[in-house]
Amino acid sequence: MIDDLIDAVIDREGNYSHHPADRGGATRWGITEAVARANGYTGDMRHFAREAAAAIYRRIYWHRPRFDQVATRAPAIAAELFDTGVNMGPAVAVAFLQRALNALNRGARDYADVLLDGRIGAQTLAALDGFLAHRAPAGETVLLKAIEALQGERYLSLAERRPANEAFLYGWLANRLG
Repeated sequence: MIDDLIDAVIDREGNYSHHPADRGGATRWGITEAVARANGYTGDMRHFAREAAAAIYRRIYWHRPRFDQVATRAPAIAAELFDTGVNMGPAVAVAFLQRALNALNRGARDYADVLLDGRIGAQTLAALDGFLAHRAPAGETVLLKAIEALQGERYLSLAERRPANEAFLYGWLANRLG
């Protein structure tokens, strides 16, 4: 699963980019120069290897935030968290999941609220298990819609707060939601 997700992100992000409105600066394969440097890369970003990008995606955007643990329970949710985490940071993606789980637990009758800490731990996994148990078979689809709604709202807010982000809004909405 993760190999396909990584290939899709790399294909979507493209090769080398250095858009003047992008605060992330130079990127290749969707990996910013800062992330590449933090992971030991010292060369020109134009030459950053696809394999190095894939390794970073696997380690930092899949295993470290524990999206692999979500994938065993809800593969579509894990795929969305991975993609959102690549674009906004894993903690933001997890916070979307946590907020959605809290809002969908029917006043904590189905499972306890989780702390909004941006980390997947035992509490968040237990809430996900509780949600899926109470809302099967359509639960994963509904939870995915809630996460995507939060993601879409964040994109709009980013463009409203910083007009330079309007250059990216259409692409974010077209390529990152649904």
